[in-house]
Amino acid sequence: MSDSSAAVAAPVLPGTAPDASRFEVFTYDDRIVRQFVIATTVWGFVGMLVGALLALQLPFPEANLGEYLSFGRLRPLHTNAVIFAFAGNAIFAAIYYSTQRLCKARMFSDLMSKVHFWGWQAIIVSAAITLPLGITTSKEYAELEWPIDLAITVIWVVFAVNFFGTLYRRREKHMYVALWFYIATIVTVAVLHIGNSMALPISLTKSYPIYKGVQDALVQWWYGHNAVAFFLTTPFLGLMYYFLPKAAERPVFSYRLSIVHFWSLVFIYIWAGPHHLQYTAVPEWAATLGMVFSVMLWMPSWGGMINGLFTLRGAWHKLRDSVVLKMFVVGITFYGMATFEGPMLSIKTVNALSHYTDWNIAHVHSGALGWNGFMTFGMIYWLAPRLWRTPLWSQKLATWHFWIGTIGILLYVIAMYTSGVTQGLMWRAFDDAGRLLYPDFIETVVQIRPMYWVRLIGGTMYLVGVVFMMVNLFMTIRKAPSSLPDPAVAVPRLGGDGHAASSPVLAS
Repeated sequence: MSDSSAAVAAPVLPGTAPDASRFEVFTYDDRIVRQFVIATTVWGFVGMLVGALLALQLPFPEANLGEYLSFGRLRPLHTNAVIFAFAGNAIFAAIYYSTQRLCKARMFSDLMSKVHFWGWQAIIVSAAITLPLGITTSKEYAELEWPIDLAITVIWVVFAVNFFGTLYRRREKHMYVALWFYIATIVTVAVLHIGNSMALPISLTKSYPIYKGVQDALVQWWYGHNAVAFFLTTPFLGLMYYFLPKAAERPVFSYRLSIVHFWSLVFIYIWAGPHHLQYTAVPEWAATLGMVFSVMLWMPSWGGMINGLFTLRGAWHKLRDSVVLKMFVVGITFYGMATFEGPMLSIKTVNALSHYTDWNIAHVHSGALGWNGFMTFGMIYWLAPRLWRTPLWSQKLATWHFWIGTIGILLYVIAMYTSGVTQGLMWRAFDDAGRLLYPDFIETVVQIRPMYWVRLIGGTMYLVGVVFMMVNLFMTIRKAPSSLPDPAVAVPRLGGDGHAASSPVLAS
């Protein structure tokens, strides 16, 4: 497919006036995208700074600075900040920017966009206050108590109405595959959040889930795994399908493969949650079902990775000069690594070694920092000159970010792989009499402590890369024109079917 839709929507140049009888002029709301980009950068620094402190606390317990800054209080703050503040704001920036251009329509409601932005930031601040205070449900990725859960629901509904209203008013007949990934995200996250958060409040700061025992565990990991699937995977695949072809100036390798990728992924992913509960009290059939669907996930996941990397056919030489493409290639490669490793870890024989070890920590961070992080960085470096209408302040600093971030995440995951395998082997080691060879847990801790120092070094390098991006973005914004009016776009007036005619490819 060729990018023939570029002729359908064109920017209105100053001093020109399109024929009003043939063209309709409207503007995109780029202000909301700028706000989400800035929030992504700030919360990314905060979340990863907390992560660096946690990495220090493991080999150096003296860094547990009192009750409120202890590992147990800060660890859920770190995960929520990185997932819902850093990655969450990145998702919204991507969706608000690309949806308007794919639909050739301004967002349905500017007011809803503002309520979404400020409401989401208020939720993040409330999490940053309550979690260190120990106000928590203790459910992984769902630690926030019921008043905040209600606020999340309201803000998500505002976001959904705004998004689907924009789809309804679109001037582009074809719905590009990125939009389908966004739809899956919005619908499924709503179902997951409501289903897992149903609880009986007993006070303003405490509630108990309506589920009990094994049922609670099954619902929690149906939610937990699919929070990864539909918050950290599907929206970032939508991001990949929009921004990667833009940066590479190439159409997506196979549009048909992208559709197969979407439908197979969203069907299979939702069933894989029980693989988190291998060797627990859940029924054997449920754990086996989760394992089988997890192994099946490898195929659509790698289909998406191949589609992303093959989009660069004929454009690989551009990696020499484009830090955006460098970031995207590393991000997609980590996506492939993490989506191979996840199904492998769900297999019972492998899980017997990896369960409860740092191998899972390596897996999670290769996905969150390798896949989500680098895709976010690439998007921000691509967006910044377009949103603030000035060249990026320093390409050299962005390149330094790429290299220090890449080396940092590699040090991190390699150290945790080594630590995890060491833990697994020591915990299952027996002597000739059939007794545990290492009965004292502290023996394992002492053995892996050097790996925690390497983890700290790698995580700190990754954090330094984020600081480089903050500086680069701040200086770019300082160079921006004082006035940044919303870009005006001219499109042909709607045809008889209610949509402007165009080809089913990425819009400008």
